[in-house]
Amino acid sequence: MDFNFKKIASDAGGFFSRAKQLTEETFLKAERTELDSHFENLLQRADKTEDHTRRLLSAIEGYLQPNPTVRMEEVFYEKLELKKDGAIRQNNLEQLSTAMTEAGEQFGETTPYGSALLKVAQTENRLGQAERELCGQAATNTLLPIRRFLEGDMKTIQKERKVLNSKRLDLDACKSRLKKAKTVDLQTVTNSKTSGGFTIEQAEADVRVAQAEFDKQSEITKLLLEGIQTAHNNQLKCLRDFVEAQMSFYAQSHQLMADLQRELSGSLADSPMYYGNRHDE
Repeated sequence: MDFNFKKIASDAGGFFSRAKQLTEETFLKAERTELDSHFENLLQRADKTEDHTRRLLSAIEGYLQPNPTVRMEEVFYEKLELKKDGAIRQNNLEQLSTAMTEAGEQFGETTPYGSALLKVAQTENRLGQAERELCGQAATNTLLPIRRFLEGDMKTIQKERKVLNSKRLDLDACKSRLKKAKTVDLQTVTNSKTSGGFTIEQAEADVRVAQAEFDKQSEITKLLLEGIQTAHNNQLKCLRDFVEAQMSFYAQSHQLMADLQRELSGSLADSPMYYGNRHDE
């Protein structure tokens, strides 16, 4: 196996140089290159976007699947791209429908109570299917785009921010060495070359290189940060899609329950027990 020892040594030197610079900034209040106010605002907006987007994603997931155990199981299978064996898990409304169907069949569909249970069971099952459709639409049109943003664009931004901070530390370390070199007599600096010292010219050249790399990385990071507005626009569409899916679900649910209520009212009015109660009154 070939090792690039020069690169390894350079990376190690850069690491220790950054660590030293960061330590001096933290404890000795060393000077550091500051970003302009516009850049700082972009960074703050990116942090707020990531924080609130993660909270929003978690809240929507909790709304669509309140059971945290089931939610984590579904995420597990999704990450591994596996499909669970057997039938699709019933949601709460479908489970309610199953329980009512079994009870209605047990009591008999010819009895008022058994007949009512079977009618309600049918409606609950349709509600369960409507809820499943809502979850599917929300997962595709809302959750998936938000996850892609967090796992794609947002991770790229954070990665480039780390690179920018490293370039900034390199630049400030070079500036610090140049400042120290200028405070030392030129003859002393020259004599110290044999013991690993450096000249003012070398320090100035290092600053120029570090400044160029820092400026280049600043532009890359800035472009990514400005793309946050596009992400906001995309998530606005996701939000509208989510509201439309909810609106359709609740409208369908209201109609199903209204129809069921009328049907049950008619069944109750035709029941002998109903007329008996009315006569007793």
